[in-house]
Amino acid sequence: MGGAVPGVALLVRAANGGLGANPIAEGLNACGELAIKILLLSLACTPTRIVFGTTWPMRARKHLGLLAFTYAFAHLGVYVGLDRAGELDTFLTDLTERPFIIVGMAAFLTLVPLALTSTKGAVKRLGARDWNRLHKLVYLAAILAAVHFVMRAKQDITEAALHAAVLAVLLGVRVWDFVRRARSRRTS
Repeated sequence: MGGAVPGVALLVRAANGGLGANPIAEGLNACGELAIKILLLSLACTPTRIVFGTTWPMRARKHLGLLAFTYAFAHLGVYVGLDRAGELDTFLTDLTERPFIIVGMAAFLTLVPLALTSTKGAVKRLGARDWNRLHKLVYLAAILAAVHFVMRAKQDITEAALHAAVLAVLLGVRVWDFVRRARSRRTS
């Protein structure tokens, strides 16, 4: 429920004319930034367990992932529905001519099967092993989202680079843990 607060706050700002001179761009950027920040939070759950030994973030991981997808969907919806005024041909032109949009769309499309298979029933149908393999696509989605964010930055890439650095640290902790466990298995 709390995950909807930023979206509701954005809607209230929009309704009150509080999104500045270019409200569509402000809404588009806000949804995209929320999507990547929440995606990074979902990816931080396992490294938090690895580094600190705490398991409570693992219970929030799926919900954070779905929330990230929701904001990514809103980001795409604002782009297609408002920024491109629903003109599919303009969107398709952008999709073929603007590399950062291609990368962003690839990130979104990578999230779709993860959102669609986030139920207990999907885990049962796919089997835990195949479900886990499929959900490793989240790493690709996060990398693509970070690249999309860096590519779309017009002048100052500081915030986008910070997101990419956070992602690198989170993935680094996972790699470190994988190597550590592999060495431990070899020596035992």
